[in-house]
Amino acid sequence: MYPDVLHLGDHSYIAAHAYVTGDIRAGADCTINPFTVVRGTVTLGNGVRIGAHSSLLAFNHGTSPELPVHQQPVTSRGITVGDDVWIGSHVVVLDGVTIGDHCVIGAGAVVTKDLPAWTVAAGNPARRIRDRREARGAAQHAGVSGGVAPGGAASGVEASGVAASGSEAPHPAPEPSALAGELSAFAATARAQAADLLDHCRQPGTGRYVDRPGTEPTVRAHCDAVEIAELLLGEAPPHLSAAEHAARLRALQDPTTGLVPEYGAAPPVPGPAGLPGDGASAYHVLCVGYALDLLGSSFAHPVHTVRTTTADQLVRHLAGLPWRDRAWHAGAWVDSWATAAHWNLRLGTEAAAPGALEALFGWMHTHADPWTGMWGSPTPDSGRLQMVNGYYRLTRGSFGQFGLPVPYAERVIDTVLDHARDPRHFSPGRENACNVLDVIHPLWLCARQTTHRAEEARSWAATQLTAALRRWHPGRGFPFGPTPDGTGPGREPGLQGTEMWLAIVWLLADLVGLADVLGYRPRGIHRPEPALPAEGTA
Repeated sequence: MYPDVLHLGDHSYIAAHAYVTGDIRAGADCTINPFTVVRGTVTLGNGVRIGAHSSLLAFNHGTSPELPVHQQPVTSRGITVGDDVWIGSHVVVLDGVTIGDHCVIGAGAVVTKDLPAWTVAAGNPARRIRDRREARGAAQHAGVSGGVAPGGAASGVEASGVAASGSEAPHPAPEPSALAGELSAFAATARAQAADLLDHCRQPGTGRYVDRPGTEPTVRAHCDAVEIAELLLGEAPPHLSAAEHAARLRALQDPTTGLVPEYGAAPPVPGPAGLPGDGASAYHVLCVGYALDLLGSSFAHPVHTVRTTTADQLVRHLAGLPWRDRAWHAGAWVDSWATAAHWNLRLGTEAAAPGALEALFGWMHTHADPWTGMWGSPTPDSGRLQMVNGYYRLTRGSFGQFGLPVPYAERVIDTVLDHARDPRHFSPGRENACNVLDVIHPLWLCARQTTHRAEEARSWAATQLTAALRRWHPGRGFPFGPTPDGTGPGREPGLQGTEMWLAIVWLLADLVGLADVLGYRPRGIHRPEPALPAEGTA
């Protein structure tokens, strides 16, 4: 970097191995990626992304035959790039060019002439392909893939193009007024059918709840029933009083460990840092605790196995979790441990051994990837799925639950929006409640801290919201959705799918500013407010 003038706006950066000389002025949220060359007088607006190996060359040599090349005079007219511009990888922009606002330049293009606002261009020389505001389908075969990774950084897997094949939503986002009408009608229907739905999933004889008819009763199904009833009816499931529901759930807790086993299972065996590595008892820390909270009650005992966890034990366990290839499982463990610590504080006991809760947040801050904002890595078979889904679980139980800001919020949004274009997980017929929740919750959470790419996030949320409302089955609720291995709740409507999609619908609606139309607000596992003030970590 040898600039005469260098001005970088807020949240802008120049990556390693870039080459920068001359008079360079960039607005806010600009990214100059690795191995990019920017020379001469170059002015970038706000929100400009320049892909790796690109060159903005705001100078030129003369070509007079009387002089050798190295003695030719240099001229410079300058390059100007407007706001909200994406310049893909290996692009060359020549001196004197002005690129208008909202343009997208495809990988490998050579830009020799001015481009008006909203132009999608590609080729050598670059030519207009379409207006960016037009339908996106034409771009899928036009070579517009830009190679700009989330936050402008390499992430270990291929970067998404402007319109990855198969990843487009089937319909454009609806108008707010139309969407508000759909939301209001849905909420009225769901409330009218809630009692029948709950009755449909109650096992005759035992009085226990099943996720869907024909399956075995589970503790989670009872908790899902409590959450659904509170959301739609504002009271406990009508089959018992709130006190009777609470008594049944409180009686399930093992007094020695503080954990809750599945019906008929032996008491759970805690892991080295206080919790089992996976399984029902780990999730029961969340669902039973919040079901009891909604019923006006609480656990009968602290989660003793977490209360005695030391900071050293916790840090060793965090370091040994499978972040690289099973980030969801690692994030789920953190979610359960942090939630157990939260319940312990709510009961008036120590969350864990002295310093352990602080060690948790310290470890997470120092191990978050500044390029993606996440913990974990993409995998070849599922892309960013594991680390994005793990991010939701981890932040739900820690930063979200304790009311603390997440690190690198802008990079998280970049990563999540890129993941949401992956057709393996987000194309018609492939979306399930887990994957949609694990995108909307990080977007919603980070939107509390930044307006970065807010319009893109709202557009995605509006499109997903329309699709979600159409998944409701009259009198039976929502299906969870397809899973790659064919296990889990699947495509049949049930309590788990209904509980999750009701929360998803609220989060999607809130991001687009329409949550009030629904007339409900999650207060359980997916509550938007912190469950414990930040000072509770002290």
